Amino acid sequence: MLVAVCSLKGSPGVTTFSVAMAARWPGEARCVLIECDPSGGDIATRFSLPSSPGLVSLAAAARRTIEAGLLWQHTQPLPGGLPVVAAPPGADHARAALAALAPGRADEGVLQLAAGAPDTVVIADCGRVDPGSVVLPIVRSADVLLVLSRAHADDLAHVATRLNTVSRWSARPGLLLVGEGYSTAEVSRELGVPAMGRIPEDRRGAAVLCGRRGRRRGPSRSALGRTARGVAQAVLGHSPTRHIGAPSPVPILRAVASDANPPETPNGHRAESSITPPPNTPAPEDTSRTGGTHDLSE
Repeated sequence: MLVAVCSLKGSPGVTTFSVAMAARWPGEARCVLIECDPSGGDIATRFSLPSSPGLVSLAAAARRTIEAGLLWQHTQPLPGGLPVVAAPPGADHARAALAALAPGRADEGVLQLAAGAPDTVVIADCGRVDPGSVVLPIVRSADVLLVLSRAHADDLAHVATRLNTVSRWSARPGLLLVGEGYSTAEVSRELGVPAMGRIPEDRRGAAVLCGRRGRRRGPSRSALGRTARGVAQAVLGHSPTRHIGAPSPVPILRAVASDANPPETPNGHRAESSITPPPNTPAPEDTSRTGGTHDLSE
């Protein structure tokens, strides 16, 4: 399965959440994170990784041959063992690499081949996506598209004006709100799109995911990590079957539980959260060793 994560405006924490979700992916599936941000990557700098292997070396290899195992040959492990394909910090190099990795009209690309392997999940951190972006072919080919937005008026205005555009990228994308602001119920009502849930502001949890030393609160023990795991469980509950050249439509994803407090509405009162866990979905576990999860605090 290929899961694309992006934003439409600003920096709501796409990379941090992508790392959290990859580290806390439930079950026994192999999960790999690849930075596909056209503006350049952050993971290599955050975790002091070498420049190679990574996105650039993967793109160079893909020009010669494309096979299902190619992506794994260009990963590096984060603390805890999560494999990542890090993008270069420079936008020019990142865009050139992404152009080489874009799937063709008649065949699948490197990411799609890797994601089509049994028990494999590829999470693509696509950063901020604009119409005409070099990363759009990857976004369109994803089985699931998660759009992150802060719950403030200016950010949501961009989401509202681009709903039709986003619907052409993915059959029915999932919207995740970040931090405080308008309530989930208000946003869903005004946009006419049910939000999956809300990602909490969790500075301590985010610090580990940003590679800051001296932080011991790994994703398995943080509010951010628990929310990321809940989102992953919701995605798994509604994942389509991959068909080469004809991806199945992705249903609107159900809301997931969040550790964030219900935000204040514009009138200053607390709103009741509309976030409820999917039926029969187990509560996220706090053990970092369940399935294929990785604790980046190690």
